[in-house]
Amino acid sequence: MIDEISIRDLGVIKSAVLRLTPGFTAVTGETGAGKTMVVSALGLLLGERADSGVVRHDAERAQVDGRWRIDSPEVTTVVEELGGVVEDGELIVSRSVSNEGRSRVVIGGASAPVGALSGLGEHLVAIHGQSDQLRLRSQAAQRDAIDRFAGESLRAALREYREVFRRWTDSVARLEQLTREVEARRREADELRAAVVEIDAVQPVAGEDERLKSVIERLANGDDLRRAAQEAHESLSAEDSEFDAVSLVENARKALERVAGHDATVETLITQLSEASIIVRDAAQSVALYANGLDVEGEDIETVQDRLATINALARKYGPTLDDVLEMWSTASDRLFELDRTSDEIGELTVAVDADRAELERLADRVTAARVDAAARLSTEVTEELHHLAMPTAEFVVAVATGEEFHVHGRDSVDMLLRPHPGGEPRPVTKTASGGELSRVMLAIEVVIAGTDTVPTLVFDEIDAGVGGASAIEIGRRLAMLAESAQVIVVTHLPQVAAFASNHLRIIKDTSGEVTESTITALSGEERIAEMARLLSGTDSENARAHAREMLESATLPRGARG
Repeated sequence: MIDEISIRDLGVIKSAVLRLTPGFTAVTGETGAGKTMVVSALGLLLGERADSGVVRHDAERAQVDGRWRIDSPEVTTVVEELGGVVEDGELIVSRSVSNEGRSRVVIGGASAPVGALSGLGEHLVAIHGQSDQLRLRSQAAQRDAIDRFAGESLRAALREYREVFRRWTDSVARLEQLTREVEARRREADELRAAVVEIDAVQPVAGEDERLKSVIERLANGDDLRRAAQEAHESLSAEDSEFDAVSLVENARKALERVAGHDATVETLITQLSEASIIVRDAAQSVALYANGLDVEGEDIETVQDRLATINALARKYGPTLDDVLEMWSTASDRLFELDRTSDEIGELTVAVDADRAELERLADRVTAARVDAAARLSTEVTEELHHLAMPTAEFVVAVATGEEFHVHGRDSVDMLLRPHPGGEPRPVTKTASGGELSRVMLAIEVVIAGTDTVPTLVFDEIDAGVGGASAIEIGRRLAMLAESAQVIVVTHLPQVAAFASNHLRIIKDTSGEVTESTITALSGEERIAEMARLLSGTDSENARAHAREMLESATLPRGARG
């Protein structure tokens, strides 16, 4: 349960601490004092969206800290997975919102994303407010309400159903895609096989196109290359010449050898000339080999040009480059295997889709059965609540209709109906009930459903609007009964409801300064009687106080309710 909520610079509240107790806490105050800020503060701790508008105009940030008493291993595990700690059974959660709209969250001493609050909050608090009444007007919200009421048996069936539903929808989508593409895949396979046959006939190799271009260039200029090679060879080494490069280098070396004895440094020059002679002889031999190769190459330029043209045609058709052609060629077998498997996959998917659909039928029937059972129980319990809320002849009916199509929630639609008087036809609750009746109907639904919540703290935000008199007394009594098994926090303007609270907090508005500020005070004794008198009559007269004392004394649960 929640022990304490600390609020700073949130809306009209500059600084306040809510000290909460087990049982039933009532929060009252004047209009505009900021009672809803209590719910807003809790909402921030539960991960609700917030913007800079929640920050007091003269503050840099709003801060809310919540201190919980924890005895749930499941909650402790969630906190530890976030890096936080539950120390001695106490968990502290903090959230701040800057005036620029940025949020910061700390859970059990560790920073955490805002989204983590929602997952944690599901185990800690459930808030029921007037917005729930609006949401319950939609069929989706009505279905969610009965699912929540139905409990674990329905949740387990829905988990199984949704797992199969996701698998089935994925298979159906894949099957539809393959069926649409089957003709295109067949054409692709035929075209790929034809391409492989054509490429196999040519057997190209990597870099062959560039090599062929080089060969064609050499063959086209063969005569010029041959003459240049012969001229170069004669300049380097000619048998009948004394002026070729080899002879000239040798003559230079011999001239120096004749005088080597006169200067030791000449030996270095002789060595260099000897090396030069070897290099020139090697060059002459290489040129000769090159020239001989040109004479005996044996390649026909037309044949080479035809080969290059064939390869270029493949590149244009399957490229744009030879490398692309070779890549397609090397991966063709894998792609053909994939394409040829389409018919097999269609057959396998068809079998899987049929099997999953049969399983969906079974699980959907199980979900429907759980909803029908829950609908009957909810109808009975809410009808009983309405009889205690000054609607003695009303009958609440939850109708479950099953359709043909599967959805993520099953095949059912849910309608909440009301028969105000015996013999009448049940009609949608939002079209049948008056404003006050609608509040009582919605409150009865919320009280019944809240009784099935597994969270330890339930918050009701002015869901008693539009109700008064004896009906208000019964609302207070039923909330007090609910507080026997959970911590209940109620924001109310009704003294009949507040009278049943075991802990009474008042939001006090101060307009003495330039800015309206509100504080929170725990009431007891005469302070509580004064607040009850104000709620009753708007004054603090002796008559009002006497009426308030009488109301507090008479605010008791039915005999045996606490047992």
